Amino acid sequence: MTTAYAQTDARRLHDAHDTYKQQHFTHRRFKHKDIVPLLDSLNGKGPLDVSQVGESLEKRAIYQVKAGTGENKVLLWSQMHGDEATATMALFDIFNFLTASGDEFDSLRQTILTNTTLYFIPMLNPDGAERFQRRTASDIDMNRDALRLQTPEGALLKNLQQTLKPLVGFNLHDQNPRYGVGKTGKQAVVSFLATAYDQARNVNEVRQRSMQLIAGMNRTLQAFIPDQVARYDDEFEPRAFGDNIQKWGTTLVLIESGGYKGDTEKMTIRRLNFVAILTALESIATGAYEQESTDDYQAIPENGRQLFDVLIRNATIIRNGKPTVVDVGINRLEVNTDSARSFRYRSVVEDIGDLSTFYGLDEIDATGLRLKTDRPLRLGQTASFTLLRDKEIVHTFVNGFWDDQIPANAKNEGDQTK
Repeated sequence: MTTAYAQTDARRLHDAHDTYKQQHFTHRRFKHKDIVPLLDSLNGKGPLDVSQVGESLEKRAIYQVKAGTGENKVLLWSQMHGDEATATMALFDIFNFLTASGDEFDSLRQTILTNTTLYFIPMLNPDGAERFQRRTASDIDMNRDALRLQTPEGALLKNLQQTLKPLVGFNLHDQNPRYGVGKTGKQAVVSFLATAYDQARNVNEVRQRSMQLIAGMNRTLQAFIPDQVARYDDEFEPRAFGDNIQKWGTTLVLIESGGYKGDTEKMTIRRLNFVAILTALESIATGAYEQESTDDYQAIPENGRQLFDVLIRNATIIRNGKPTVVDVGINRLEVNTDSARSFRYRSVVEDIGDLSTFYGLDEIDATGLRLKTDRPLRLGQTASFTLLRDKEIVHTFVNGFWDDQIPANAKNEGDQTK
């Protein structure tokens, strides 16, 4: 498979995504009971075989979707953190893709299904998904449970890896949407990692394969999100599943779905997961990844932490009667509502001072403007205030939003501290 051919496939998949998109998912906060009927409807459809392989602490069934007959086994799991749902949506889109036929992708489908056997675990942490929280019902972070195996969900994942012995595993997560690409100020829409298997971060054949697969996926995504792909920090975490699965002999590819401006429910990033995963599966099926260079992986910029949701630059505040020029960094936090089916914003003042080395997803130049609050500006308080030029109001901030852009779920948030 040539690079040009792979890129053509990626563009076609990207443009055709709506055809295979599981229409049930319109937001991230869906629950286990929402996916069960979808899985029931997929069982026996086309190449898919759906079976229960375990259950959560609270007795919610955990399912496996199997497809393909090839020698290269691939294990893909999503939502081991319950509030990281982007890839779960993408997996259901991939299920629809794999069951389709008679379209322009029959050859691609056949290549994947005859050369790989795929094992998908959508929503590995259904109890966490119920609460839309990172941790399991036992309040344990499953991704720090690879050694002790005190969560039934984590024990299941290790058992699957040890039993199936897959060539490649895809660990599918969401990351903080305020990660940037290096120090560029650009938001990291997707970040990758070839996890380390030891403290020295050595590279053996298993980890090299991960780097090669990621190099190919990065090139694929650059066509859609140029300069917005980053590389996660590879410091060895001895308790994490990604690091240990690499250590146990399965090539581990970590995909982190970040943020994309204007895409609160991550539908754009869902599409990018669909494209990246399918093109990677094609590369595994054909062996094309073997032509990739690990140097291209190392050239991907690392995640940076220089982003705020909103950055106000050069505002003047009054301290003890004296004017002080400051930058103000604001982050819009999501607080679950309606049994974690929805959320409201709680936007807080995250930092105050010289933030010239930082960026904002939204920025306001407040040079010559005075920031007025009902009480002295403090870290952690709700970001509600006005920006004045003399006595004229230029911008009115309500809970981190201003003027006519204030959404309904940002209103009526009282002033609080963290």
